[in-house]
Amino acid sequence: MKRKIAVIGLGGVGGYFGFKLNEANRQAEVNVTFLARGATYDIVKRKGLTLLSPEHVHSVTQPDRVIQEMAELNQPDLILICVKEYDLENVCQQLAGWVTDNTVLLPLMNGVDIYDRIRRIIRKGVVLPACVYVASHIKEKGVVEHQGKTGRIIFGPDFRRKEAPIDWVLELLQQSGADVTFMDNPSAEIWTKFIFIAPFGLVTARYNQSIGQVCQDAALKARATSMMEEIKAIAALKQIGLPDNIIERTFQKAETFPFHTPTSLQLDIHSQKSNNELELFAGAIMRYGSELGVPVPQTAAIYNEIRQLLINKVA
Repeated sequence: MKRKIAVIGLGGVGGYFGFKLNEANRQAEVNVTFLARGATYDIVKRKGLTLLSPEHVHSVTQPDRVIQEMAELNQPDLILICVKEYDLENVCQQLAGWVTDNTVLLPLMNGVDIYDRIRRIIRKGVVLPACVYVASHIKEKGVVEHQGKTGRIIFGPDFRRKEAPIDWVLELLQQSGADVTFMDNPSAEIWTKFIFIAPFGLVTARYNQSIGQVCQDAALKARATSMMEEIKAIAALKQIGLPDNIIERTFQKAETFPFHTPTSLQLDIHSQKSNNELELFAGAIMRYGSELGVPVPQTAAIYNEIRQLLINKVA
């Protein structure tokens, strides 16, 4: 049976994995649709999607279909959701009417609350909790650049529908050449990534300092550590199973980055982008803290400080 795949969003993540899936589609016998908007749609429709990566000799791929609207979806078996977190609810509302009991949704996004947010809107289908690691970005409209290691996806079964057959999803992703790991419960991996990206994102954005500077400056490191402790306390109540030394390991990981590496939230805040991942990071921590009765004063404080920064920049 020829499976139908839809990739929603052709940014760094969607462009990279969408390209790989489409390039492998003859062997995998799949039909691939890209959903894009504006200039990206026009360029990919005319020229195909370009991926600049050492992993591929041919840098342009042409999918079976390129569309602009959810209404044009043709009952896909698998939908990769690769949008920014601030677009998630809007995308889910548009998707809800097209998802059947057998549709599989794979969100390739940052954040620990992605599964919950999707499930608040989309009751049908199979939603696979996941986290993703890939060093790719939009170089220009319709062109994605990838460097470093092969993109990695870690995912597991739907928390509510563990019996749903998803072996074919794993097989398709593996055939694409991506680095794919299936786990019975990927929650610890998702939270391990979050305890790195959220505190570092918030502290670098608040002070406009790099990851290396946060590791080196005692005061900045202390603020990041306090937020990691808040996240760790929430994860413990949710029985996520983070290792006891997760904070130490997180700083060790940060020290492997080039000293002057910025975070995406830092870049967005200081370029005055109206849409950013502040809610994804601080908002999620504060919501879970409120629900579970875990005090998160450090996260709440830096959240308000960054909001004030944005107000001052506009003024």
